[in-house]
Order: sequence, then structure tokens, then C-alpha cells
Amino acid sequence: MKNPIHHITLTVNDAEVSAAWYLALLGEATVIHRAGPDWKRIRLNFPTGLVIGFTQHDAAPKNQTFSHLNVGLDHIGLACETKDEVFEWAAKIDELEFERGPIEDVPYGWVVTARDPDNIPIEFFCAK
Repeated sequence: MKNPIHHITLTVNDAEVSAAWYLALLGEATVIHRAGPDWKRIRLNFPTGLVIGFTQHDAAPKNQTFSHLNVGLDHIGLACETKDEVFEWAAKIDELEFERGPIEDVPYGWVVTARDPDNIPIEFFCAK
């Protein structure tokens, strides 16, 4: 099994806002809209094979902010092939004027982290 994870779907405050943020950062994708009686979802299929969905539930409390301290998701890690690619992502994040942390040289790799509109950390990571 080459890559066992097919997709990730995040619960968000505003599916349109989240989809626009990820498209600005990660580039063009096929956009698929889906809805149920009390939810809507936007799914982004990127040419790289990455698939991210954003679900907005009508019954969810409004304007929640994600916290990695809650049980569940801590962050999303996207693979980079080289250290230079991590620096390129940092530059793109800066160009888009999105908030990000420092570029870190950790014992197992290089990483830079941004936070999406719901405060979910998106990590660009290159293993050493």
C-alpha cells in the first residue's frame, strides 16, 4: 500500500473561506460541492493526489477556534522533498500574508507551520 490515507476532511466554521485559503496556498484543485440537510462540504482534489474536504455543520457552535489541545487532530503535515522546499513554502506563506511560525531545524527534519482560518496548523515538513 503506497499511501494508505485517501483524504482528510476538516470541520470548519465556513467551508467557502477555508477552501479559498487552501486554494490560495496550495494552488489549483478540482472543487466539488456536496450538501446534506444540515451540512455542506467542499472537497478539493489537488493534482498531486492530495484531497482535503471542509465540512460546515449548521448545528455546530459558531466561531469556534481549533485547539490542538483537544482530543483528535493535532496538525496536518504536508511532505516536502528538500529543505529548500520548506523555505519556498515559508516564502509563499509570507507572500500571501498568512500567519506562520519560524522555520525550524528539528532533530528529525525541517518544518514551517501556518494556521488556516480555523487555527488548524498546516505543517510543511522535510525529513532529514
